[in-house]
Amino acid sequence: MQRYFIDEAIQVEQQVTLTGETAHHMLKVMRMQPGHRVELVTPDEQAFIGELTELDAIDKTVTVTVQSPITKSVELPIETTIVCGLSKGDKTDWIVQKGTQLGAHRFIFCNSQFSVARWDDKKQAKKVARLQKIAQEAAEQAHRTHVPTIEWRNSLTAVAQESATIKLVAYEESAKDGEHAQLVQSLQTAQPGDRLLCVFGPEGGVAPKEIEMLAAAGFKMAGLGPRILRAETAPLYLLSAISYVTELATL
Repeated sequence: MQRYFIDEAIQVEQQVTLTGETAHHMLKVMRMQPGHRVELVTPDEQAFIGELTELDAIDKTVTVTVQSPITKSVELPIETTIVCGLSKGDKTDWIVQKGTQLGAHRFIFCNSQFSVARWDDKKQAKKVARLQKIAQEAAEQAHRTHVPTIEWRNSLTAVAQESATIKLVAYEESAKDGEHAQLVQSLQTAQPGDRLLCVFGPEGGVAPKEIEMLAAAGFKMAGLGPRILRAETAPLYLLSAISYVTELATL
């Protein structure tokens, strides 16, 4: 069943009328008919199964009768924020799309010392809005109940002020030196509901002065295995590791 995020609270046996992009997707893209079932997620992250009962192609509205709640939990036990220095090309799109599918809770993008790409004040709002749409589409595809938020910071200095239970920096020099204990220790000692924030550099990595600043703010340096990962691959490695330790290894 296709999943959609809606902007109102609903309950079982209620009829809800959908409009806008959601109705357009049902009518024109999916070509749904009465009797088709869908999943609806409310702003408070509650999911329900509903059945299409009326379709109005002229007014472009769809009426859905809410049938039953969905209680299965699909979110990572650790609320994970991915912080990335800007990379070139469409790497930010890739990170948001795939990172959302893998369970990221929030994304923060920022200018950093080694960033080649830069977002000026005019670009920021448009870029963030586009990435937010990518996140919602990916969350619907992955049948999540939470749409990750996309945020912007002017520098890693602003990121250093963020609060979290666990604060890490994916540092390639640590990986080169064979460091592998920090990530394992952090994940094995994490508790459900903890908040993890991890910083990833752009193509050139995190600058030494930025590392010193983050370390002073309580961030721990963590290697992500023996191989050097690309800027867009490293966040996906982390999210996969979190899923394994907190979801699969506990089964």
